[in-house]
Formats: sequence, C-alpha cells, structure tokens
Amino acid sequence: MEDNSLFVSAIIPVYNGEKYLAEAIKNVKNQDYQPLEIIVIDDGSTDRTPEVAAAFKDSIRYVSQPNSGPAAARNHGIRIANGDVIAFLDVDDLWSDDKLKLQANYLANNPSVGIVQGLIQQMKISRSEEGDRAIFEPTYKPYSYINIGSAIYRKTVFEKIGFFDETLKYAEDVDWFIRAWENGISKIVLERVSLFYRKHEDNMTGGKNLVELGFVRIFKKHLDRCRKRGDLQINSLLEVPISEYLGTSPEIPKIV
Repeated sequence: MEDNSLFVSAIIPVYNGEKYLAEAIKNVKNQDYQPLEIIVIDDGSTDRTPEVAAAFKDSIRYVSQPNSGPAAARNHGIRIANGDVIAFLDVDDLWSDDKLKLQANYLANNPSVGIVQGLIQQMKISRSEEGDRAIFEPTYKPYSYINIGSAIYRKTVFEKIGFFDETLKYAEDVDWFIRAWENGISKIVLERVSLFYRKHEDNMTGGKNLVELGFVRIFKKHLDRCRKRGDLQINSLLEVPISEYLGTSPEIPKIV
C-alpha cells in the first residue's frame, strides 16, 4: 500500500440483519486495502444481530443504539469514525472486491475530488437457496446512481454540508446528494461496478411509490433552499446539471 493511502472507515448500519451481517463484514474484511476500520452500528436489532457481530469482535467496532432509522445509524458511524474517508455498506448489499482500492487511491491522487463513485449492479433474489443463504442474480445493466454504498466520501464533505437528515425515513441519500450538488462538491464516477445492490422481500423501500419514499418533500426542500438563495436555477460550482450529478436509476424517473 502506498504511503499516501487514506484511512477508510467502513460503516455498516444494521437493523435485524442477522441473515446478512456476517457476509457483509467478511466482504469488507476481504477488501485489499489498508488502513481500514469496520464500524457496525446496530440500530436496535431484536434478532441475533449482536451475537453475529460478537463473532467478529476482534476485527470490528460494534456499537448499539436505540432504533432510530438508517440515517441516524449512519450519522452515528460518521461521528465516531477515525478515518479520513467514509464508506457505507448496507448489511444486505456487497462491494466489488476492488472497490476500496480503486476509489480510495483515486481520492488520494486527486485532492480536489470529494466523492468517488462506481457503478451499481442490481441483483434480485432467486427462488433457489443454498441452506439459509439466499442466492441473487443480476437484473438490469450496471448503472450510475446515488446509492450511497457505491461511493466513498472524504469526511470533510460531511463537515461542509452536514449529515443525513434523520427526519427522513427513506431517500435520505437523495436528499444528501442534492445538498452536495448545491454546494459544488466535486464527484466523479469510475466506470466499474462497485456495489451489488441486492433486492429482496425485506428491503425497506420495497413497494413504495415516490411520494411514500419522500421524494416530493425532498425536492420541496431543495426548491426552498434555492428560493432562499434567490436562485431557482441554481448553478453548481462544477457547472454539472443536477440530473447528471445524481445519475439515473432504472426504477426512478430521471430528474431534470
């Protein structure tokens, strides 16, 4: 590892994720990257999540909090992180094996960049299972969108624009990235799959429409901030259209 390697804090928020937690921790541990710390934030789980985490006590930092939602869990992780760089992995998703090495090295070599993102490969659960382990298969082509697990972030970016909005139950990542765009945070996309986004029946957002996911509220907040600045056609310092900054998901209409 190069001398200019950045210290990465990998944050895994989990709520009743006993089925996936061990695989997620192993996935981060197997990244060919150092220095690295793994922080598991247990958001008030009532299943065997604490027991699963205990099996990795020598290689993770495990913190339990009352159930407060994914935004609060991620924010807790950011506050206690020791790293220069923050990465997030939802407990039921997986990173590509080279994610941290590629993205952290890019950040180290490009000091003006605040966020490095990769492509997302969405996966769907198969009917077949191996024991208790669910089997997933690809769906859609890899795409670029603002699933927070597909990127890594300089910790200073959170100091500049704030943390995730804990009043939002869903789509707090969309809200956060819109604020990043408004504040001219430099973001680049490496055209390599970095996140395997696994869809299954237990996903929090499953079956929700855009209103239920909070998109109307999020964009009203965006417009209110623009009006407060006196600029409804707000221009990012990067001169990148918001639709290009956020990217396109096969499940969510493109934002103009």
